[in-house]
Amino acid sequence: MNIIILTDRQGAARAVTLSLPVMLAALVALIALPVSALVLTWSMLGSESQSDSERTNTDAIWERTLAELEVNEAASSESQTQLTHMTQQLARLQTRLLRLDALGVRLTELADLSDGEFDFSSDPGMGGPELRNNNASQESDVQLVLDRLADRIDDRTQQMKLLEQLIMSRSADNNALLDFMPVNEGYVSSAFGRRTDPITGRIAMHTGTDFSAPRGTPIFAVGAGVVTFSGRNGAYGNMIEISHGDGYKTRYAHAHELKVKKGDLVGKGEQIATVGTTGRSTGPHLHLEVYRKGMAVNPARYIALN
Repeated sequence: MNIIILTDRQGAARAVTLSLPVMLAALVALIALPVSALVLTWSMLGSESQSDSERTNTDAIWERTLAELEVNEAASSESQTQLTHMTQQLARLQTRLLRLDALGVRLTELADLSDGEFDFSSDPGMGGPELRNNNASQESDVQLVLDRLADRIDDRTQQMKLLEQLIMSRSADNNALLDFMPVNEGYVSSAFGRRTDPITGRIAMHTGTDFSAPRGTPIFAVGAGVVTFSGRNGAYGNMIEISHGDGYKTRYAHAHELKVKKGDLVGKGEQIATVGTTGRSTGPHLHLEVYRKGMAVNPARYIALN
């Protein structure tokens, strides 16, 4: 193939002869150039797309990290608040426990039980073999103190229950004793036993103790119990009968005014009537009788006669 090339303005010409191999090489070069450009362009676009994807993934990871940090910070703040609250609660519980210990010590002194049976000044004894658990997590100092405090509270609660039962039992026994003076003024005008009857002048059995006192003088129950009779009863006049349990009962005769009625619960030392002269009587006085399992016994065995 011949190619004519003009070399100057005067029209001089130069002939170039191209062989077949050269022409084929030139043709291949012309075809490869646009293909190479297309491949390069596609590669650059793919690289840019991959860069955008990586950038998007990095942004997402960063956002998740920030969110986790915020959550952890909030959780840490909440934990600190809870710890502060627990510490305050612990201080209040310790103060109450100290007051409970002081009350226990005072009660044991009042009940005359300060012989070591009830001890509110030391921690309860504990023991036993140690069983290790390698998988168990270490407890916090606050939790350990709370556990010890709970043990002390359980121990004090048990001791207080036993102390309460003992004091109540003693109180019940004390109330059941028939040892209270039925009148706070006057004197014993006739004792229990055989005597000369003040009306007939004959020797007769006197089943009670007479307390001479002015009309209207308060009459008190010598022990706690239940009123089983309150009203008029023949020669007894206005009379009150109280059952004290365990086979004991008392009678208060010749009263002027009755202050309780049948079925009432009365405590030791509670006023139940006033002194009078009703029934078979020669003047204002209280006739007191004490019965044990149906038999009249001497009241002087029970009450502190003055």
